Amino acid sequence: MTHRFNTAQATWKLVRVGSHLALGWWTVKRIFPRLDWHQKQQQKQAWALTLLALLAIKLEVSGEPAQRGPVLLVANHISWLDIVVLMATCPCRFVAKAEVSHWPLLGTLATGLGTLFVTRESPRDAVRVVHQMAEHLQAGDLLAIFPEGTTSQGTQLLPFHANLFQAAVSAGAPVQPVALQFIDAASGEPSLAPCYINDDSLLQSIWRTLTVPTLCAAVRFGEPQNVLGRDRRALARDVRGAVDALRQPAAAPLI
Repeated sequence: MTHRFNTAQATWKLVRVGSHLALGWWTVKRIFPRLDWHQKQQQKQAWALTLLALLAIKLEVSGEPAQRGPVLLVANHISWLDIVVLMATCPCRFVAKAEVSHWPLLGTLATGLGTLFVTRESPRDAVRVVHQMAEHLQAGDLLAIFPEGTTSQGTQLLPFHANLFQAAVSAGAPVQPVALQFIDAASGEPSLAPCYINDDSLLQSIWRTLTVPTLCAAVRFGEPQNVLGRDRRALARDVRGAVDALRQPAAAPLI
C-alpha cells in the first residue's frame, strides 16, 4: 500500500512539476522580453519558490544572502535542485556545465535565465567564461558557481577547481561561501534522494525526489570575503574551508 501510495503521489507531483516547467519555459520565451531587471528577478524567485513547494521541499535559509552584486557566490554541489534553491533565495546568474543547456525544458529555462555555460573539458572555453564572468561582476552582477565541478552525495566536500575564482580576482569582487544540504523532514537526517551522481540519469534523480514525502533544503550563507591580494588558488582554498565550516552542525551553546 505504501509503495502504491508513494507512486501515485509522485506521479501527481510529476504532472504538476511538468506543468510548472512548461509555464517557466513560456514565461522566459514570451514574457521576459517585456520585463525590466527587477521584474525578471521577482518572476524567477516566485517561480523557484513555487517549484520547491510543488516538490514538497521546505526552504530553510540562515545567514544573509547577497541581494546585489558584484558578488561571486560559491556553493557545494549536490543536485540539479541546487540552482532552484539558490534562485529562490537571491537574484543570481549561474555558471553551469554545457550539458545543462541540452536538458529538456530545463536547458531552455537555464539559457533564458542568463546562465553562462562552460565546457569543462576545454581549458580554452574556461578562459572564455572567466572573462565573461569578470565582465558581469564588473557590471554589478551576482554570479553563482559550483567549483567542485561535479555533484556529490553531499557527505563530504570535494576539492575546488580554482579556475573560475580568477573572475573574482580580476574584478576585485567579494566572494560569499554557501553550504547546501537536503534533509529528510521526517527523520531529520541528510537525504540522498535529490543527489545526481555516478550513473544516475536526470529523470532517476527527479523521480527519487518526487517519491520522498517531504524534504528540507537547508542553505547557509557565510560572510562575504574580499580578495585581499590572494591569487585564485589561495582564494579557492580559503573559500572551500569556509564552505566546509558552514556544512558542519552548529555547536551547542555553552551553559
